[in-house]
Amino acid sequence: MIEKTLKGKPAYWIWLAFLGMFMAIGAACYVRQYNFGLGMTGMSRDVSWGLYISQFTFLVGVAAGGVMLVLPYYIHNYKEFGRITILGEFLAIGAIVMCLLFIMADLGQPMRALNVVLHPTPNSMLFYDAIVLNGYLFLNVLCGWVILTAEKKQVKPPKWIYFFVYLSIPFAISIHTVTAMLYCGLPGRHFWLSAIIAPRFLASAFAAGPALIVVACLVLKRVAGFDAGRKAMNKLITIIIYAALLNMFFVGLEFFVGYYSNIPGHKHSLEYLFFGLEHHGHVYNNLVPFMWAFVILAFGSIAVLATPAAKKNDFVLGMGCAALFLAFWLDKGIGFVLAGFVPNGLHEITEYIPTANELGITIGVWATGFMVVTLLYKIAIGVEHEVEG
Repeated sequence: MIEKTLKGKPAYWIWLAFLGMFMAIGAACYVRQYNFGLGMTGMSRDVSWGLYISQFTFLVGVAAGGVMLVLPYYIHNYKEFGRITILGEFLAIGAIVMCLLFIMADLGQPMRALNVVLHPTPNSMLFYDAIVLNGYLFLNVLCGWVILTAEKKQVKPPKWIYFFVYLSIPFAISIHTVTAMLYCGLPGRHFWLSAIIAPRFLASAFAAGPALIVVACLVLKRVAGFDAGRKAMNKLITIIIYAALLNMFFVGLEFFVGYYSNIPGHKHSLEYLFFGLEHHGHVYNNLVPFMWAFVILAFGSIAVLATPAAKKNDFVLGMGCAALFLAFWLDKGIGFVLAGFVPNGLHEITEYIPTANELGITIGVWATGFMVVTLLYKIAIGVEHEVEG
């Protein structure tokens, strides 16, 4: 099946070359960081996690979002998701690859990752995060490839694979729950000490992941003649709307806890995110535009997706899902992680601004993820067309 990636229209090769260009830029920036060290990043003593970890946090959710296709299809026997379940599994593979690359970039020296294996620490959440992330990647590669091979041969998948399919469901929940617990285990960061971090992560994941799948299906419909089916798309939109509303409700609860209880550590981070935080006569507010863009895009996209036009018009549907994906990226991929460092434990403020080198690596990792997903989707759609004759 891999040979299907070697055939395609000129637009396909132009797209791969476009991604390859950014991958090369990212690789060059990584070599610079590898030789010089993490001093090339905008991170500091006070802000020890920057763009790499925030992207990792968001992409873990994108990977977990694939379970919103697997669970209805395999547990509830919802046949309409039969054509797109493989797309969710392959998207999860691309997202996990990006997560692992961002971890490597954040470590500075990739050999440090071996410490998780050579010196395991079961009392650390990072130890369990490594297990569930790699386990979920393995499960999606195994299940996706075996089921696609069976589809190509037009036979039923072997019965043993269903054990791993069902096993992938708790793993999908686990990867984002364990990631949330990484933050909850840092008592010096009051903004992250909330019992609803994990539910909030899962809610945004179950909206952002399927939203990206809808956008991918619309693109595939236009460039590859693959139609996911209107009934499946409408059901996905329903899931996305409920999950997005739940996430916004959780964000509202964070405001209630911070302002009603007047807990300084929690309230100040929210002030910094949405209004700017005054300190020694200076107002620190570099994330305010991003967070208000998140609010506007989130509520605007939910309103658009809830209209009948979204179910009938692919352009409206695509724009709504793209806006929702961008909104939750701003929330979790930018605001959530960085706000935890403001103010620091000494009530001082250090703002974080990523360097050009960090941005280059980040763009390169995203391009690598899109490259992986593009090649996997090329195989999946090729098999689909081959079976249809």
